[in-house]
Amino acid sequence: MHYQSVSAAPEVLLRPITVPHKVLMGPGPSSSSPRVLAAGSLPLLGHLHSEFVQIMDECKAGIQYLFQTQNKMTLAATATGHGAMEMACGNMVEPGDKVLVATNGIWGSRFTEMVRRHGGCPVIIEKQGKAFTHDEIERALAVNKPQLMFITHSESSSGLLQPVTNLGHLCHKYNCLLIVDSVASAGGVPLFMDKWGIDVLYTGSQKCLSSTPVPSPISFSDRAYQRFLNRKSKPVSYYFDLEALANYWGCDGAPVRRYHHTGAIAAMYSLRESLAVLAEEGLVNSWKRHADCAERLRNGVRRLGLELFIPEPDHRLPTILAIVVPPGVDWKAVSAHFMKKYRLEVSGGLGPTAGKIWRVGLMGYNATLQNVDKFLQVFQESLKLQGYSPSRL
Repeated sequence: MHYQSVSAAPEVLLRPITVPHKVLMGPGPSSSSPRVLAAGSLPLLGHLHSEFVQIMDECKAGIQYLFQTQNKMTLAATATGHGAMEMACGNMVEPGDKVLVATNGIWGSRFTEMVRRHGGCPVIIEKQGKAFTHDEIERALAVNKPQLMFITHSESSSGLLQPVTNLGHLCHKYNCLLIVDSVASAGGVPLFMDKWGIDVLYTGSQKCLSSTPVPSPISFSDRAYQRFLNRKSKPVSYYFDLEALANYWGCDGAPVRRYHHTGAIAAMYSLRESLAVLAEEGLVNSWKRHADCAERLRNGVRRLGLELFIPEPDHRLPTILAIVVPPGVDWKAVSAHFMKKYRLEVSGGLGPTAGKIWRVGLMGYNATLQNVDKFLQVFQESLKLQGYSPSRL
């Protein structure tokens, strides 16, 4: 062996890691509580040790509570919210399947691309920045007769809240299953998977749960699981295969859990702790806290003479508020002032809303009235530096 031929170690890795404290009030991730961060630093276990299996079971119970479901096919994918979206698509969509995709922002577009890559045939209905009505969706179901429908409950690119109450039951009327993206809403907005007839529901743990970006909660109804069992071919992805993951998570009733992959052990601790925090507060109290913070923020924005991007009050997402950038104001300069002076993150738009709005996140640990007041104070200061005053409107 020629040890002398090894290249030198990177000098940057010979210095301690430096991570500044920032308040993350963008569209995600949100800041984690010290309690959740501490849980992630606990000693590692083996991914099939009985103690870790117990933690997985506790996470499953917490996700069922979060989603308000009794689905046995409930777990947390070792992936970000994008991975959960891919898992939903890959297990439900077969080549040739017609999939109705209701697009009112970037996430419908992402799911459309996934459908195509899995061999499905997306049928797109689109309303940028506006919610779909019950009648619009029913017409699309009746005309197109899809096997599946996808819709985003919380469109984080625009701050839109899409009503999905009983939408699953409407889909079932047309022999269609419903997939819902709740990445920016679960835990912060009322959501009832079983009562509303949702067949596949997933979220991101770094949003209203204020945990790490991995793993991501996901749940499949009995209807969805039966569709999976009746597939003509296996899913393309082995990593996201529902049959294998259902066994690893103890969802299939088998006496032994088989190795599938090494779970994100430390991140699972954090997810478990964030679900415990939610359980202690109570879902209803969490929903109310997010709603109260959102209302305080909206009122403050109005006092500054600014316009909210979503005009309909019932369609404004409480967890991510979208504020229209007024003429003559450099949105990047405003956001940069937040970060440079106060280490407080506020983001601009994404996709169709890029350059048009600011997106202010009020999710999980960050959803406090104190944070709202701090944001409004700094926001007014930042706008003044841009020469903006309410009297200009």
